[in-house]
Amino acid sequence: MIKKISLILLIATVIASCGGRKAAYNYSQDIVAKERRLEPAIMSTESKIERFASERQFDSMAAVSGRMESLVQKTIDEIEGMKVPKAKLADEFKSAIMRYFKYIKKIYTSYKEVATAETQEEREKKAEELVELAKGKNDEIQRMQEMQIKYAKANGFKVE
Repeated sequence: MIKKISLILLIATVIASCGGRKAAYNYSQDIVAKERRLEPAIMSTESKIERFASERQFDSMAAVSGRMESLVQKTIDEIEGMKVPKAKLADEFKSAIMRYFKYIKKIYTSYKEVATAETQEEREKKAEELVELAKGKNDEIQRMQEMQIKYAKANGFKVE
């Protein structure tokens, strides 16, 4: 009788741990999908911003920056609304992801601030601030990726 109960408990534990691993994996994949969904818009917007800035079309630059800022905010809102799985390091992973997306949003907010500056002096100051902010991009990406790898390892799957 004790062997039957032990076997049932073992099976239940295995099933539960697989379910947790699957939920952790799915959460990671959902986040990656949201990031990938933004990539074409980011590429297009960056190209437009570069062109509008070089042509001094600041109204157009502000408009595309504002649209991208809104799109990133929508993604942030979606992630905030997602249920965090009961998995190891899930809260830390979400925090790293949120930090990353908020950083991306801040980049577009900064582009918009450059474009809407009222004087050339203010525009130059905002552009310098943007350059400093952009220097941290690789660090933000690395921090997010490292946390994703830790999260995956802690939950028994690999990042694809």
